[in-house]
Amino acid sequence: MEKTFRTVARERMQGHCSVCPRCDGRTCSGRVPGMGGLGTGSSFRANIEALDRVKLAMRCLHDAAQPSTETEVLGLRLALPVLAAPIGGVSFNMGTPPQNPVDEAAYADAVICGCHQAGIVGCGGDGVSSLILESASAAIRASDGQGIPFVKPWEGDFLWARLEAALATGCPVLGMDVDAAGLITLRLQGHPISPKSGAELADIAGFVHKHGTKFMIKGVMTVEDARIAVDAGVDALVVSNHGGRVLDGTPGTADVLPGIAAAVNGRIPVLVDGGVRSGTDVLKMLALGAQAVLIGRPFSVAAIGGGREGVVSYIEELRNGLTSALALTGCAGIDSVGPHILA
Repeated sequence: MEKTFRTVARERMQGHCSVCPRCDGRTCSGRVPGMGGLGTGSSFRANIEALDRVKLAMRCLHDAAQPSTETEVLGLRLALPVLAAPIGGVSFNMGTPPQNPVDEAAYADAVICGCHQAGIVGCGGDGVSSLILESASAAIRASDGQGIPFVKPWEGDFLWARLEAALATGCPVLGMDVDAAGLITLRLQGHPISPKSGAELADIAGFVHKHGTKFMIKGVMTVEDARIAVDAGVDALVVSNHGGRVLDGTPGTADVLPGIAAAVNGRIPVLVDGGVRSGTDVLKMLALGAQAVLIGRPFSVAAIGGGREGVVSYIEELRNGLTSALALTGCAGIDSVGPHILA
C-alpha cells in the first residue's frame, strides 16, 4: 500500500484514536466512547507498564534455530497463539463518516476474515444495536465458522436471545465479556447489563454446551473469580480489565496473570489481553502462564486503516516478532515457553 495502514487509520480515526507510535493510553485518557481508557486512563496504562516490567533472559547458545509459532487452544489450530479481541461499535469508537468510510460490517469482515486468512481466529463484538453481532456473525460464516462471537452480560430474555443468535453461526467457541458489566458506552445507550453470579454463569455455560459449543469468559482479574469460573464449568477464561475501559485504578493484566494461572493449575486454558502489541509481548504473556493472548486496539487500527490486508500485515508483524523472540530465548516452539525464560 502507498500509505501504511497506520497512516490511513490515523486519518480516519481522528478524535477517537490518535494511532500513537506507541499505543500506551497516555494521549487518549478518558476517551470513552472512543479508544481510550476510562477516567484517568490508569488501568489502560497499567497494562502497558506491567508488561514493561517483565524482562526476558536472552539466550543465543542453543539449537532452536527455527522455532515454530503454531499451537492449539480450545481445539482451535492457530498459526500463532493470538486471537483478535472482540471490539465493536465502529461509529462511536473508531470514527464517523465521511472521515471513516469503514462501517460495522466491513470492520468485522476485515478482522475476522483477515484473521482466518492468516491462520488465527478473530472474535466478534456485541452491543445494544443488533448490527454489531449481526456483522460479526456474517463474517464468522464467511470464515467457515472459524470465529468467536462474544455476547455481553445482558439481563433477562435479551441475553438468551443474543446467545441463540451467536450460536446460530456454528462457531466452535462462544465468548462472554463479563467485564463489560460496567461499560459506560452500554450504560449511555440505556440497555441493562450486570455482573453474573456463579450460578448464573453455570446456567449460561450449560446452555452453550447443550449446543455442542465451548464457552469462554473474558474479564477475570482475581483468583476468586477464576475459581468461580472453573467451578461454573466454563471452558476457558481470559484475564482482562477490558483494556482499561470499565474501571479506573486496576492493576495491569500481566501483574495478576501468574497468580490466576497458578490457581487454575491447568484445569482450563488461561488466556490474557491488555497491552499486548508485539511478538515479544506475546512471548512475555506466555511465559507468565497464558496459553494464548487476545489483542484489541492494534487490530482495530489495522482493520480501519487496511481492511483484511491490514489485518494480515499486522499478524505477519506479530509472527516475525514472536519467531525472533522465541529464537533469542532458546525456545523451539510454544510448548517450550515457560517462566524459565524470564530474567
